[in-house]
Amino acid sequence: MAVRRVVPNLQSEDADASREFYGLLGFEEVMNHGWIMTLASPSSPAAQISVMTGDRTAPVAPDMSVEVDDVDAAYAVMRASGAEIVHPLQDEEWGVRRFFVRDPTGRVVNVLGHR
Repeated sequence: MAVRRVVPNLQSEDADASREFYGLLGFEEVMNHGWIMTLASPSSPAAQISVMTGDRTAPVAPDMSVEVDDVDAAYAVMRASGAEIVHPLQDEEWGVRRFFVRDPTGRVVNVLGHR
């Protein structure tokens, strides 16, 4: 399994203010679903941050997202390791397959792959 990108998920009650602030650092909006917005560097598109008010379909908001090339394999590895699955593996309506797992420090990681 290979990691494609890692994206911090920042909680914000004011997404517009966050977009403006990170825009000063050169980030541009590349996705916006209302509850989550992703900003990326035009010169290095894999350099991204996501700003979210909360997760619309999961019990908690993740601290970070890790996109992998085989999310099913990642899920199997995490289950076999005994890691706490916070949100089960499922297909989401916006085109990703994902699950949430808790890391040893208590942070919630959204592990996903695009369909």
